[in-house]
Amino acid sequence: MKRVLFFIAILFTLSCETPPEEKVELFKTYFELTQEEETPPYEEVIDFYIELAREFASINVQTIGETDSGYPLHMVTYNPDADFNFQRLQDEKAVMLINNGIHPGESDGIDASMMLFRDLAVEKIEPPENTVIVTIPVYNIGGALNRNSTTRVNQNGPKEYGFRGNARNFDLNRDFIKSDTRNSRTFARIYHLVQPDVFVDTHVSNGADYQYTLTHLFTQHNKLGGELGHFLEDTFRPELEAALKEAEWDITPFVNVYSRPPNEGFSQFLDHPRYSTGYTALWHTLGLMIETHMLKPYPKRVWGTYEMLKHCIRLTDRHNKTIKTLRSEMRNMMQNLKTYPTGWELDSTQVSSLNFKGFAFEYTPSAVTGFPRLKYDRDTPQTFSVNYYNGFKPSDSVRIPDGYIIRKGYEHVTDLLALNGIEIETVEQDTTLSVEVYSIQNYDTRKSVYEGHYAHYNTQVSGQKEQIKVRTGDYYIPARQLGVRYLLETLEPAAPDSFFNWNFFDAILQQKEYFSPYVFEDIAESFLQSQDSIRNIFDSLRAENNDFRENPYAQLQWIFEQTTHYETAHNRYPVFRYFEEMN
Repeated sequence: MKRVLFFIAILFTLSCETPPEEKVELFKTYFELTQEEETPPYEEVIDFYIELAREFASINVQTIGETDSGYPLHMVTYNPDADFNFQRLQDEKAVMLINNGIHPGESDGIDASMMLFRDLAVEKIEPPENTVIVTIPVYNIGGALNRNSTTRVNQNGPKEYGFRGNARNFDLNRDFIKSDTRNSRTFARIYHLVQPDVFVDTHVSNGADYQYTLTHLFTQHNKLGGELGHFLEDTFRPELEAALKEAEWDITPFVNVYSRPPNEGFSQFLDHPRYSTGYTALWHTLGLMIETHMLKPYPKRVWGTYEMLKHCIRLTDRHNKTIKTLRSEMRNMMQNLKTYPTGWELDSTQVSSLNFKGFAFEYTPSAVTGFPRLKYDRDTPQTFSVNYYNGFKPSDSVRIPDGYIIRKGYEHVTDLLALNGIEIETVEQDTTLSVEVYSIQNYDTRKSVYEGHYAHYNTQVSGQKEQIKVRTGDYYIPARQLGVRYLLETLEPAAPDSFFNWNFFDAILQQKEYFSPYVFEDIAESFLQSQDSIRNIFDSLRAENNDFRENPYAQLQWIFEQTTHYETAHNRYPVFRYFEEMN
């Protein structure tokens, strides 16, 4: 409230002729007013942007949707033309979306974006000609309200900060596909409203120690695909690195190691769709996570984030037409693609050498555990030649169907598809179709909870052609649409972040009808006597597998599964793949 009253008083002193430097003084951020030691409480952040919007026509503040905290998300837009109609803007300009405070303890981007929008508004920074800038000031509002000074034990400042978990203790940077939270559902609304060409998420890293303040984590370029992926890797990334180096901000790829020193080399982080940049890549957006180093002083981290955002804007502005053209070409290419990779693995043949600026290190006995502990010597900087692996290759793929059929009753799935702009048709009359039906053959499940789920992985399926009755009210989803990558990543059960792997279909994994052994014994004996081929397989299993031979119930269960008494719904994936050629 004090800040609001202060600004009401000073606004009368402003005029169009006021130099940018004086306007900066009038709109100092909380970070600047606290000698660059503190980050603002959530309410201060929102008040600051509202004050900017009141004074500058180039700034617009909107509230959109809900979060688990009960507060709405805010979306702040900077456009020097004062036009905030995104349907029109997407044809005329590139859009860059900055997401801050997904982990509110990593507050560098919150402060950097406040100064950035202020400096754009007062024209301390030259306004971009071809780019509109959008920010979510604080994405994890619940975490920001849970303010403390102890939970970031590895981090050097600020004095107080928010907590990583949101109001329901979800890590929001694992929620973009499963969408357990209101936050992620509102993010989807914002994302599809602004349709960004470039997306930046601001973070602070944990892990190894080294000289750099700034590291970058781009969308994995092979996974992004096509000429767009080449542009990200061969043009955008090196130009950003060069611009920052010229501005005396050394930067390196995100150091993807934690319990060992980086001198042994490291690989790029593979951003699955659960993460923000993995999610935005599904619509061919160039994605970047800024990862400042936890042990560097807070002011240096904030100003490094500021510089990186500033140069990202300049690059986006310079390559505006190229980025939009490549995204359009990628969308068109996806409409004609025959197969799609559902798994990725590191390509060890794609390796480059980094002159990595680290520190000398040694292993010394721990006074706590008695085991060797890693200790860095920050007084002895060293440059290592390290191998950097940033290439990935498909490890599995599927043939893209013409569409998917989902039974009515799975609205928790179709609602998420609709939220993400997926076109869904409702079947208007009963019909019979030939489709490919998946059976879940095998999967592993996490032994401990992960973001509210005991998620599956290493899922294996088999497919077979069947005729099914499609009923009135069931859903048909054409695959050849703008969201085809989202469809494939969520509806193909073997994909790492599929809805199946996030437990959306776990009810099919439980057998519902069983047998009483003392009753089924006679049926099993009669069945084997009438089925020579099945009896031969059964005898072979008994001969070759001691555990099977010593388990009478397992033997009866195996026979039961071969009979017509066994339910077809067990392990039968209720999303059917439709091919026109089958019908």
